[in-house]
Amino acid sequence: MGLLARIRKEWFIIGIVVAIGCARLEPSVGVKGGPLRPEITVSYIAVSAIFLNSGLSLKTEELASALLHVRLHLFVQSFTLVFFPACIWLLVHILELTSMNQWLLRGLQTVGCMPPPVSSAVILTKAVGGNEAAAIFNSAFGSFLGIVVTPLLLLLFVSGFLFCICVCVCVCVCVCVVHFMCVCSC
Repeated sequence: MGLLARIRKEWFIIGIVVAIGCARLEPSVGVKGGPLRPEITVSYIAVSAIFLNSGLSLKTEELASALLHVRLHLFVQSFTLVFFPACIWLLVHILELTSMNQWLLRGLQTVGCMPPPVSSAVILTKAVGGNEAAAIFNSAFGSFLGIVVTPLLLLLFVSGFLFCICVCVCVCVCVCVVHFMCVCSC
């Protein structure tokens, strides 16, 4: 594979590296209130453009068929809103044994309880040739679920009580993931 073909194939990763390099060289361009106005462009324009582009490129039949993959959606939502926060909770408890700042650990747990960013999920799924319709649905649905689930997870994990429930949730999620993998392999 030639260099030009490789660049065309890996354009997204190369773009991320170039953007990080530019941000490192001139960070004042992307700060709040700077020339790029990220508080407006990233929050509103970029996310809207990603959904518009993805929505226009999808066929209605693809989106309709993606809605019928209930097991996929259950797996994705339980992984991102139950399994991942539980793993982060376990990591935070391991890191508490070190001299790491407690507020940093609480922040890590808080970020771990949030649904993934909509734009990155859709873009990365499209970049690797995945099911873009399912990614769009799960991103939007996860964001709506996150409105209710994230505060409950924070209450559960960050408040410091309900240790037994956390362990039970971890065990239940692991059992569900193993069961799902067994069902999918059949």
